[in-house]
Amino acid sequence: MSRKQILLVGETWVTSATHFKGFDQFGSVTFHSGAKAAIAALADTEFVLTHMPAHEAVEEFPFTGQELSRYDAILLSDIGANSLLLHPDVWLHGKTVANRLDVLRDWTAGGGALAMFGGYLSFQGIDGKARWHRTAVEQALPVECLPYDDRIEVPQGFRPVIDPLRQDHALFKDITGDWPLLLGANEVIPKAGSDVLARLPDELGGHPLLVTGACGQGRTLVWTSDISPHWLPQSFIDWPGYKQLLLNMLDWLTTR
Repeated sequence: MSRKQILLVGETWVTSATHFKGFDQFGSVTFHSGAKAAIAALADTEFVLTHMPAHEAVEEFPFTGQELSRYDAILLSDIGANSLLLHPDVWLHGKTVANRLDVLRDWTAGGGALAMFGGYLSFQGIDGKARWHRTAVEQALPVECLPYDDRIEVPQGFRPVIDPLRQDHALFKDITGDWPLLLGANEVIPKAGSDVLARLPDELGGHPLLVTGACGQGRTLVWTSDISPHWLPQSFIDWPGYKQLLLNMLDWLTTR
């Protein structure tokens, strides 16, 4: 059986720091990747994960449905809408290009598989800067984004609450025992017809955590917390259920 092709877009960032040592100062730039845990978890499985860092996606993310069809599923994680809207030809040269958010929605509706994972630049994100609200991608997802900063910061941690009527769902296959703590999530609104499988606890508002849905002939999924630190602690990554959850997500998304 051929392995399924998965494209993970985002989960990288660059930081610039200034160091002061008495009279002197110097700067440094550091590249960070939050995709390492997911890449490691999916190694040697039926899924071939291609990681497209956020800065590369600005120019390299596909412009046509035909290009997207190289993949069985597209995963957006911690990358804002601007990165796919403001190609250098648009931003620097005032030229027109295809709207890749429209292309992604239409590809999904035609039978593709699309997921968005949470983070500071997912859904609407920190200070509302992710800007997925009222976009074509939001139309494809099983949830609506808020029009403002949607972070739910939970420094004390919370355990996911699984809908007791959905515990036999394919997304929970071979996941046993208590789930580790999570440290936050993006607040979203489930659409009519979507399937909310897991939530935050009632005392934190009971907001959706894991939601599935359909877009035309395609499947869609959101996980509103992170797939890497800081909202996803190392204890969650080390938990055997982390790998199994990722496998279950991709298996469900790519099942036709």
